Amino acid sequence: MVDSVNEQADRLERRVERLIQLCEQLRDENRVLLRTQESLNAERAALLEKNETARARIEAMIGRLKALEQDG
Repeated sequence: MVDSVNEQADRLERRVERLIQLCEQLRDENRVLLRTQESLNAERAALLEKNETARARIEAMIGRLKALEQDG
């Protein structure tokens, strides 16, 4: 009976250790994912800004072309 209790306690201890390891692994993975997300958000913001700049430049060119058409 004592061996059975000790065996159960050992199994429980191993399971708890495994859960602790898994929690640490998930915490590390979460940190990596959060850093990646921050990086991707910054990249997205930069791309949106580039798109807006390009759109404004194209609209300005179209405006100049229309003005040239009217003059010509």
